[in-house]
Amino acid sequence: MSAGTNNDACNPLTAELVEWADFIVVMERTHRNKLQKRFYSALKSKRIICLDIPDEYEFMDPGLVRLLQARMMRHLPASSPVEAD
Repeated sequence: MSAGTNNDACNPLTAELVEWADFIVVMERTHRNKLQKRFYSALKSKRIICLDIPDEYEFMDPGLVRLLQARMMRHLPASSPVEAD
């Protein structure tokens, strides 16, 4: 599931989505900070993964996809490979 931290996002993050998630991945530390301030009570013991990728890419930019694949590999179980196009 994908959601944005800004209110004007196509799919804004809600407390329900935070509660639904097993863990939450953000691209930047500013996203993590917004998440923690806005949804503190819903986060409880949720794991937040910050990939330290600048949020300056267009949707599905090939460079962004490669970065996401590379940085997510260590956070996913070995039995859940990330598909490469």
